[in-house]
Amino acid sequence: MQASDVWPDLPFPAWKATYETLLRYTQIVGKVQLELTPRVNHWWNVAFHVDARGLRTGLMPYDRGFFEVAFDFLDHQLIFRTSAGQRRALSLVPRAVADFEREVFAILESLGIEVAIYQTPSEQPEPIVPFPEDFEHASYDGDAAQKFWRILLQSQAVFEEFRARFVGKGSPILFYWGSFDLAVTRFSGRSAPPRPDADVIIRESFFQEESSAGLWPGNDELGEPAFYSYTLPSPAGFETAKVQPSAAYFHQGLGEFILPYGAVRSAPYPRETLLAFLQSTYEAAARLAAWDRSFLERSPSFEQATPTAEETAPLPH
Repeated sequence: MQASDVWPDLPFPAWKATYETLLRYTQIVGKVQLELTPRVNHWWNVAFHVDARGLRTGLMPYDRGFFEVAFDFLDHQLIFRTSAGQRRALSLVPRAVADFEREVFAILESLGIEVAIYQTPSEQPEPIVPFPEDFEHASYDGDAAQKFWRILLQSQAVFEEFRARFVGKGSPILFYWGSFDLAVTRFSGRSAPPRPDADVIIRESFFQEESSAGLWPGNDELGEPAFYSYTLPSPAGFETAKVQPSAAYFHQGLGEFILPYGAVRSAPYPRETLLAFLQSTYEAAARLAAWDRSFLERSPSFEQATPTAEETAPLPH
């Protein structure tokens, strides 16, 4: 693969219409998962996973067993698979959100899966149009969707490396369809201040002190995808902390550090550039908030350690 394929260029304006449609597609499927799975801390049960072809749900139970749904960005299909061996596919093509929802539920019904969802998009600005009434969002540029997935793939690999350095409570690498971002989160082990006026989504998301980083598609202001890093509650001095690389900055409106995707894509060593951002923003947060880093982090010698023959021997049957 050429470098441009590994970290492809994806200006936000070029795929804004597809992004806004695909976001709603994923929310429809994500809300099915929300209804059918038990709540896990921080809503980890509703998020998607990046896989070798796109994004997929976790396993969901239904009367006849289990099923999963996957967005395949290579063949551009929405794939339904059940533990009974059934398979259905819906082509990912330009299609109104209202029609997409109707097709999804027709397939679910054909598989014997009964579920009802809250039919309003989440985490979106006004005016909010319910899915069955949304004929405005109807774009799908397969090339752009595939590029975004490839960015997620590369980002996930770096996020996994960053996650492995931490032995405290840490999230899986998850794609959240509400905000349409890929995230990795570390927790200090302490409770966060209560938010009595927050809704159930916010209360469940942020009940523990955390440092979170991720990738999102960007917006009209940023003009391209962006990596972010924030800490909640934010310690005094966090916004003025010195972080790496030099292209990173604290965005006052968002309340978090931002690293433009282009700064990673164009760097001689993208992996190292992104790791520097993840590590330096975390270290600033952990230092200022007085996290017990000796307890939460692996020692530097761990990554250099060579496993012994005994450690790599096959386990006995």
